[in-house]
Amino acid sequence: MIGLLGKKVGMTQIFDDEGHQIPATVLEAGPCYVTNLRTKERDGYTAVQLGFDTVREKRLNKPRAGQFKKRGLPLLKWVREIRTDHIGDLKIGQQLTVDNFSVGDFVDIVGVSIGKGFQGVVKRHHFKGSLSKSHGSMFGRVPGSIGASSFPSRVVKGMKAAGHMGDAQVTVQNLKVVKVDKGNHLLVVRGSVPGVEKEYVVIRTALKRGKAHEWKVMEESPVSLGTAPETAPSESMKPREQASPEEGKSEDSKKQS
Repeated sequence: MIGLLGKKVGMTQIFDDEGHQIPATVLEAGPCYVTNLRTKERDGYTAVQLGFDTVREKRLNKPRAGQFKKRGLPLLKWVREIRTDHIGDLKIGQQLTVDNFSVGDFVDIVGVSIGKGFQGVVKRHHFKGSLSKSHGSMFGRVPGSIGASSFPSRVVKGMKAAGHMGDAQVTVQNLKVVKVDKGNHLLVVRGSVPGVEKEYVVIRTALKRGKAHEWKVMEESPVSLGTAPETAPSESMKPREQASPEEGKSEDSKKQS
């Protein structure tokens, strides 16, 4: 199982070869930094810890910022682990991009659903309520009696009632990847993804329909940052030869002198 950290951009629609409209969600997936590796010998399980979305230092506490500085990594806002049985040749500091997925792959996406506040039983648990709206009906949208009589003389644990709705971790399985934009680090999946726009999500290989993949690391540029490539200067960039004082004088000025 492989995966990436990302952010929900929003929903859109695409059209297949037959002209059918397909609802899709656009995700900003990576680039993610490998911040740590968990091994079975040392930690008891195998996982890859990833970091996503750079942030200013004052937005992090000192212990978290110190971990990134110690490993020579940029300061990252969101860190999560992805359990996997195969780490491969991954090393701390490497970057993972959207290249790890391709069109046709199935992924599971973990996010936090939209919070809906305190809701009643009709909206929260899909109670029907009163079917009759006249002739003295007093049931309406209320849940009705919830207590037992002589036994067990208490409210049964797990009773469906009004309460807080949404704002919980949700996993949507088997979403098909329909488009990969490597240049902009975008991943388009068919269907909806939990959460509001700009909500962080975990994208990983589908547990039920996913195929085994190897981790792909971003290829490093041959030219290091802050250095310019050694190329021959063009004619416009070559320094001009300075003319001597005598060459710059005209014939009349020479005669006068």
